Amino acid sequence: MRIPEVLHVEIQRGPGRLAQVLNIAGQKGYYIEGLQAVSRMQNKTIWELTLDMEEDDSRELFDEIADLHFARVIGRSDRVFDRHEGGKIRTEPNIAINNMEVLRDVYTPGVARVCRAIAADGSLAAQYTGINNTVAVVTNGTAILGLGNIGPVAGMPVMEGKAALFASLTALSAVPILIDSEDPEKIIETVCAIAPSFGAVQLEDIKAPECFYIEDELKKRLKIPVLHDDQHGTAVVTLGALINAAESAKITLKEARVGQIGLGAAGIGISELLATYGIKDRCGTDLNPDACKMFEETGGTIRSLEEVMACANIIIATTGVKGLIKPEMVREGQIILALSNPEAEIAPDAALKAGAAFAADGRSINNVAAFPGLFRGILDCRGRDFTGEMLIAAAESLAKQAGRSALVPDPLDKKVHAAVARAVADACKHPES
Repeated sequence: MRIPEVLHVEIQRGPGRLAQVLNIAGQKGYYIEGLQAVSRMQNKTIWELTLDMEEDDSRELFDEIADLHFARVIGRSDRVFDRHEGGKIRTEPNIAINNMEVLRDVYTPGVARVCRAIAADGSLAAQYTGINNTVAVVTNGTAILGLGNIGPVAGMPVMEGKAALFASLTALSAVPILIDSEDPEKIIETVCAIAPSFGAVQLEDIKAPECFYIEDELKKRLKIPVLHDDQHGTAVVTLGALINAAESAKITLKEARVGQIGLGAAGIGISELLATYGIKDRCGTDLNPDACKMFEETGGTIRSLEEVMACANIIIATTGVKGLIKPEMVREGQIILALSNPEAEIAPDAALKAGAAFAADGRSINNVAAFPGLFRGILDCRGRDFTGEMLIAAAESLAKQAGRSALVPDPLDKKVHAAVARAVADACKHPES
């Protein structure tokens, strides 16, 4: 598995020496994700070098760098672990509690007045509590990233990351909820029991097919919006990218033939949104017969992998299988979105070299561009359900905001999420009174 490896490399100062070290990494096919000087001395510099590389390749790389005689790897950086130390989120008050008057207002005895008011009129909770600004991020850890079923606690860093992004990008509070069960009914009952604490529920990294049933049942039972991000957040960003890619490639998107490779949670979510958007010609493939049946229920046609690659103008892959798409399968002018993380079905540069008009992977087309604005928007409009119109509005907003030659906009730009939120709120058809 390819991972970001952060190395400290000591190089004796001299013209071209850093370039020789970087050339070794490049020749081995590693992507250089980051480079900065950590310290400089009179005759040497220590560089922090971040490489996207296979876990087991480090020893060979270290030896080749040492063979230069003027450079050596002196250690690995713990930067990633340092940033996780103590967790990535915490709860903080919105007001300073710094004197007895404030204490009596926010706690006893003053808080009783607010409790009584909400008891008399439940709608006041949206104004006088944080419920309408709080999202439950729920997982049972059965489909964490590309790591699979590693359990809820091992998935906590991902859930904290989601919560941190909600807070940073849209000022929403999010609480990770880890459920130690693979029983769909138990998950549903647990979420229903705690739902009064939250304005919305984001389901995350729950494996298919259970994720479909869990989401459907929660939507039926709860009066707050529920969204499985692996399905719908991914679908929104994918559609946004396709709108721009098709325009640049001079393809009429609604008339294109879209081929989907992999029909799990993300694949089915994408298929449903493409159908809602108006793309009728969709073929797909998956090894799971139940997944194929679900795809056919959305109006798609099942084909073999080879047939999908041969007949589709646009390819969307969400299999989790590294290298599944071979360069010789790529047809001239195709749009290829190989979205599996952490490793794609085909690297974008390999797809482009093979003749693709556009190619991208899950690092650039990632649901982080969608989910914060989706939830901000539906909570702002007091919506109960995410509709297809809302998801399409979010996708079109992302497409409009992408810069020249980009498929999607910068996910760290807060203005992007604010615009997505406005689009979702404007498309909200059923606001609560």
